[in-house]
Amino acid sequence: MWRRSFGTGSHAVDALKEKKWDALVIGGGHNGLTAAAYLARGGLSVAVLERRHVIGGAAVTEELIPGFKFSRCSYLQSLLRPSVISELELARHGLKLLKRNPSSFTPCLDGRYLLLGPTKVLNHREISKFSRRDADAYPKYESQLERFCTLMDPLLDSSPPESLQGISSLQERLKNKVHNSVFWTRLLHQAASLGQKDMVDFMDLLLSPASQVLNNWFETDVLKATLATDAVIGSTASVNTPGSGYVLLHHVMGETDGDRGMWSYVEGGMGSVSMAIGNAAREAGAHIVTSAGVSQLIVDDSGKANGVLLADGTVVQSSNILSNATPYKTFMELVPQNVLPDDFTRSIKYSDYSSGTTKINVAVDKLPDFHCCKSIDGLQYTGTIHIGSESMEEIDSACQDAVNGLPSRRPVIEITIPSILDKTISPPGKHVINLFIQYTPYNPSNGCWDDPVYRESFAQRCFNLIDEYAPDFSSSVIGYDMLTPPDLEREIGLTGGNIFHGAMGLDSLFLMRPVKGWSNYRTPLPGLYLCGSGAHPGGGVMGAPGRNAAKLVLEDFKKKMN
Repeated sequence: MWRRSFGTGSHAVDALKEKKWDALVIGGGHNGLTAAAYLARGGLSVAVLERRHVIGGAAVTEELIPGFKFSRCSYLQSLLRPSVISELELARHGLKLLKRNPSSFTPCLDGRYLLLGPTKVLNHREISKFSRRDADAYPKYESQLERFCTLMDPLLDSSPPESLQGISSLQERLKNKVHNSVFWTRLLHQAASLGQKDMVDFMDLLLSPASQVLNNWFETDVLKATLATDAVIGSTASVNTPGSGYVLLHHVMGETDGDRGMWSYVEGGMGSVSMAIGNAAREAGAHIVTSAGVSQLIVDDSGKANGVLLADGTVVQSSNILSNATPYKTFMELVPQNVLPDDFTRSIKYSDYSSGTTKINVAVDKLPDFHCCKSIDGLQYTGTIHIGSESMEEIDSACQDAVNGLPSRRPVIEITIPSILDKTISPPGKHVINLFIQYTPYNPSNGCWDDPVYRESFAQRCFNLIDEYAPDFSSSVIGYDMLTPPDLEREIGLTGGNIFHGAMGLDSLFLMRPVKGWSNYRTPLPGLYLCGSGAHPGGGVMGAPGRNAAKLVLEDFKKKMN
């Protein structure tokens, strides 16, 4: 077993040159670290090469204002696969989840509000304030989504049933056919167990706009809008976009400690997820190096990956390279030109990497005082606070501004205040507030995100909108950090600023992710694998792409050794 190690600087880089590694991982985001942990546990010598000074990628904690520790990009945990948590023993490595109850608060300008959470009694009481019919329908809605998730769950923890690529033996072809047949038989059996009515409803959910799905279930605007935010989170889609309905499954897809649909904060911020996975990887023997950006892959004369060239000119050798970078970064920037098939590079180049997302991390000296809820004893602060989401028409209007090239005049804002439950990330009496904002075009038609005045103007627009609901918010701001789509691309490495490494539409999932014919983590360049969110099953702090890719690499490694 390789020694536990972590490093930065010349000594750490020198250690990379001492041998040919069994595997290299490009990028120390949570998926790259997950892959490294499984590879090291499988007995391989593994090195992780992280461009930034800190591991974590988009799941990172940074103290940008003294005393305030921000989850700079991702900010909630629920999707991290239970298999990853248990198999890597992340609790032992420092992961502590803080459950949120209630989980959602939507204030209204007319003085009303809606609280939602995991408690059925709370949900019925709150929704009944608006509609008794909707209150009765809501548990049926959640129950149906949960049934659909049982169909989806097995897909997350396994490689897609991809056809064999390249030259293969008769034995390998037969094995692949049997594997794929078993996969489809099991899936069809699960689908049949739902029954025809649920299957028709499931297809409706997959293909319909979120607005249509929610209109069929409910009549209350604020309830529909609150739920609709799940369908557009992190995308450029509108609630009226066909196919946006399936993303409503995020409402119940994740879990915390076995509680389905429970989203949580992470003590110490989202960087603690990456640190726990990194600790597990290091304990297993992985070598993790920061400030070690990769500039190019090295391809040998036989057309196989044989190592990487770092930005400082260091050559690191390995015949198995896993990229946690986006598909565009991996194939269009790191792989040398004229190595990959033209049809593959065209598909990668023209995939959808657009983003309408901006993240503002705010340090405040007091909690916002929402005028609509003077008597609910602080429950409004625990979950996600929805601003600009009183109706689906509001969300669609915000989206249409971006379609026309403009940052939303009334942005859709999700506010979270993790310091309510996590006392380790802010000074006493002060708080960390995350603002997840839509919609903000990468290249706005009326200005430029590099212009400090333009940036400040948009930040103030968001603060002013919050002031409409909590009049003292702007005056409580001590300082803030702002990441627009170009910032997310430049600083975090997210092509186009897309937080999922590429769009999560139905044309970009499962057998189509990152492109059709290459959904099982292998790539047209032998020895190069994709292990990030650009691979199946996609984005979110899930760990599934890293785990699934590592298992495939271990299989391929054993074949080479035999």
